[in-house]
Amino acid sequence: MIRVMLVDDQQMVRAGFRMILDAEPEITVVGEAADGLEAVEMVDRAQPDVILMDVRMPRMDGIDACERICGAANTSARVMMLTTFDLDEYVHAALRAGASGFMLKDAPAEQLIDGIEVIANGDALLAPSITQLLIDEIARRPVGQPDAFPGIDKLTDRELDVVKLMSRGMSNGEIATELFLGEATIKTHVGRILAKLGARDRVQAVVAAYESGLVSPGSA
Repeated sequence: MIRVMLVDDQQMVRAGFRMILDAEPEITVVGEAADGLEAVEMVDRAQPDVILMDVRMPRMDGIDACERICGAANTSARVMMLTTFDLDEYVHAALRAGASGFMLKDAPAEQLIDGIEVIANGDALLAPSITQLLIDEIARRPVGQPDAFPGIDKLTDRELDVVKLMSRGMSNGEIATELFLGEATIKTHVGRILAKLGARDRVQAVVAAYESGLVSPGSA
């Protein structure tokens, strides 16, 4: 059973998501919050696996709440950011805060369910369109130094290949096809990459790859 918490300042939005999720036998809604501060206070007792988090809310926005929740030692909850508008100005900040993915509020119900399952299983929802927004944002920033990201220099040549394909938004299966390797082998490589970079998931690994200059826009 996947435990989900809903965080949105609009009660009608929360009700709509709850109606969709209540129809799924393998998902249960364990709490609702009307803003980021309430979400932070609720996490300990709700113990969600996945938090659907709105970006713009009163008192505390979704990005600040995400950073507090993902940075806490006593929770393993993973956050999927929800939005209705252009993501450009929020993608980088939210991913740096620890979000495991993005989804539009008007996405089909099937995509919402699939996204929750992906994130609950420890992966990240990094669609190519979101990857491009991230690349565009980081391209406008000064490139960091690789030594500012411990573990970058420990990646093997094959792991570098995998990181570059991850940075194009490819799934493990797509990377396996590209490199003529088994999907289980790619999963092992991804696990080692995350461990070396100290990344929570592949999204944070991609952020580190771009920010360190390991991957640059147009080269991935």
